[in-house]
Amino acid sequence: MTSQSDRDGADDAPLAAPAHLAAAEDDAPLPRRHKAVRICVMILGALGVLLAVNQQFLLNIFGFQPLGNSYLYYLIGIFLATAFLTLPISTALTGRLIWLNVLLAILALVSAGYLGFHGLDIIQKGWEYDAPLMADIMASILIVLVLEGVRRAGGPILLATALLFGTFPLYAGHMPGFLWGTQFAPIETVRAHVLGVESIIGIPMQVVAELVIGFVIFGSVLVITKGSDFFMELASALLGHSRGGPAKVAVMGSGILGSLSGSVISNILTSGPFSIPTMRKVGYPANYAAAIESCASTGATLMPPVMGTVAFVMASFLGVQYSTIVIAAVIPALLFYAALLFQVDMFAARRGLHGLDRSETPDILPVLLRGWPYLLSLAVLIFVLMGLRLEARSPYYASAVMLIATAFNRETRLTLTRARDLLLDVARNVANLVAVLCGIGLVVGGLSYTGVAGAFSRELLLYAGGNTALMLIAGAVTSFVLGMGMTVTACYIFLSILLAPALVQAGLNPIASHLFILYWGMLSYITPPVALAAITAANVAGSKPMQTGFTAMRLGLPLFVLPFIFVYDPALIMVGSWVNIAERVFITLIALWAITSAFESWIYRVGRIDLPSRVVFGAGGLLIIFPELTTSLIGASLLVAVIAFNLLMQRRRGDANA
Repeated sequence: MTSQSDRDGADDAPLAAPAHLAAAEDDAPLPRRHKAVRICVMILGALGVLLAVNQQFLLNIFGFQPLGNSYLYYLIGIFLATAFLTLPISTALTGRLIWLNVLLAILALVSAGYLGFHGLDIIQKGWEYDAPLMADIMASILIVLVLEGVRRAGGPILLATALLFGTFPLYAGHMPGFLWGTQFAPIETVRAHVLGVESIIGIPMQVVAELVIGFVIFGSVLVITKGSDFFMELASALLGHSRGGPAKVAVMGSGILGSLSGSVISNILTSGPFSIPTMRKVGYPANYAAAIESCASTGATLMPPVMGTVAFVMASFLGVQYSTIVIAAVIPALLFYAALLFQVDMFAARRGLHGLDRSETPDILPVLLRGWPYLLSLAVLIFVLMGLRLEARSPYYASAVMLIATAFNRETRLTLTRARDLLLDVARNVANLVAVLCGIGLVVGGLSYTGVAGAFSRELLLYAGGNTALMLIAGAVTSFVLGMGMTVTACYIFLSILLAPALVQAGLNPIASHLFILYWGMLSYITPPVALAAITAANVAGSKPMQTGFTAMRLGLPLFVLPFIFVYDPALIMVGSWVNIAERVFITLIALWAITSAFESWIYRVGRIDLPSRVVFGAGGLLIIFPELTTSLIGASLLVAVIAFNLLMQRRRGDANA
């Protein structure tokens, strides 16, 4: 999780440092006031990390061990202040009006600090319902600051969403039908949002405080100690020399790196400058190379063990351990990467592309010997996460192991400069998360306090008449549209409140239903007109953004199909017997191979196929996917028929040529 934010600031993309901080990181001369801001960000970041470690390990440093709600207020104050210091008021005013940013940061620290200091009073004296004047003033200041923070980090669409649903309690009593809800007075609304436990300090913020900060630190440590270089070298050593090797390196390397960082855009910017030129070197077109990188990076945030911020939120909403989400997500993610590898290999076969020369790829043994600190820390992470079930502490242990292990190498050890960069990276990333998720908390609170969330799900189920296919299609479209304007986390949280309960009540598996929403919310990264991942990769490759977006959408087709498969057949999310799971994985793999073969006009052992064969072969793959024996047999028959027909035609052409 080098960064959990993109256009939206909440998940899966890098935070582009503002001008005054970017300059600092490039070691360029800084004006004195900008240096002061950088120092303040470092201090706040160190304070926030220390607070999180103290709370997670119950260290009771200097006798300080705040209550749960006090801890959340302190974190909000620290990282909301950091957000004001690192995120510009607007792109046109980057690096300007620093005095206003400092003022807002001070207000965030004072207002949230006051509420944190009175955390016990808020609980014991019921300030959510009747608070003293000073508490009302501080709560009002904080809610305004939260709205400004979500505007800077999430943009105008997320701000409008937070305002619409955050103010919903003010007029819910005047809404028609199932939109009618309990109405609140203005001061009651402020108290509910700020002093209650279902809004600003609700589940989204609790997830950041308890789980995500540790994984942000782990991702930052991984990048600062050059772990990203190791994983790309490892992929190159394993696959670089094979047919179309650089593309396979991009798929494997970006998949591994992104699964640990949890960030789409930062993953592209980290691995893309290496993978894309190498792909182009062996003959992949620029738009195809950029599309491969964008798809691999997008799928990485769905790949365990870390995934993205939204996976932690999902575990909290479902009331299950994070390891349960990890286990459920493994097979769909692996199937997606298998489909990507099929496509890049068949493209290389059809175009006659080769891999890199052996002299251009590193030897596997030296790479593994250099990269043992990262493999060790990854093993520690998985063992503590899955074995000991200490989910919240696992990234801290893994980060500590990585820092100690890399200290033996001058190129990777944590120097003072790297420690500074690490603090800045963690501070900015967590600040983005806090700024956005506090705003999303207003959405959650507005729907929860008025009671509209439950009514909406019941009405949706009633209107659909029990037709799950209709509900899934509506949910897919809604997730995709919201994903274009919101963060993936915001989109997921919104629909997990309104749509997911209806899907579960319709009889679908709860984890499958929530993963369905997550997958479709992610698709906007590779689908025009937004296609943020594809556009970012296109900038690296020098290709046309929209052309790259449509190529990425074609390559990422399995992401469109897989959610429907595992919703109707939960065997793909590890539900059922091992025999049933293995059977469905094998059948789905065959289906994805057939579909990707149709797209790439190539069948293994057959070669190039014409358009009619592609259509029939792709249709056969789609029929195999359905978890019914009849359709699967029909689909398999079509695949066999196409293969037999093309082999027969090749033999006839060979005889004629002879």
